[in-house]
Amino acid sequence: MGFLRDFGLPELLIILVIIIILFGPGRIGKVAGELGKGIRSFKDGLEGPKDKDEQTKQDTEKQPEQPKVDK
Repeated sequence: MGFLRDFGLPELLIILVIIIILFGPGRIGKVAGELGKGIRSFKDGLEGPKDKDEQTKQDTEKQPEQPKVDK
């Protein structure tokens, strides 16, 4: 892999400019955010199930609140 030996700052800048042209600055931020969420989810999956009380709390937080009905 001798071609990676001469890979420096100018080459990285050229690649960065090409990526910005292809995706646009807004899209890059969105993709980076989704990538971060995916990595976080993967790490959580590797850790395995957490303590039952904590898992129940997380499940409860994900569910929307039921509207209150006055009788």
